[in-house]
Amino acid sequence: MDRTMSRGSVSIEVAVLAPAFVAMMVLAGVAGRTAVASEALEAAAHDAARAASISRDAATARREARQAARQQLNWRGVSCAGAPQVTFRGTVGGRSTTFNAAYRSPVGQDASVTVELACTVSYQDIRLPGLRSMPASKRITASFTSPLDRYRSRG
Repeated sequence: MDRTMSRGSVSIEVAVLAPAFVAMMVLAGVAGRTAVASEALEAAAHDAARAASISRDAATARREARQAARQQLNWRGVSCAGAPQVTFRGTVGGRSTTFNAAYRSPVGQDASVTVELACTVSYQDIRLPGLRSMPASKRITASFTSPLDRYRSRG
């Protein structure tokens, strides 16, 4: 091929491939943000359930769990679109029950508490107008179950 025919081919290749490259970078950013937020939410759920399980009563457990989750998310730099949603559940003797019932169970009986966190991760700051199928946000959830000490008084 002679040199005059291939002169502008690099410019055309760059013009055609650049949007695809930018789109791939944005999608990598979305995947990365989701992975980081998911890992942080898992750690926050773990800390929240552990903080709840060492509390002696349900009201204190709820307060301590929310605080532990908030601290973990702040420490990891994850900000949810709105406040994270926190759901509390319990089990007594292997049967699903309310969070409060787990703390009312008698000493010596197996009981555990589960804390579930839900967070909406926003992609508004990295969204491309040309990618209409790209979501504006994604809701992620994580939960963790921690046993209550069977021989510690509960209230």
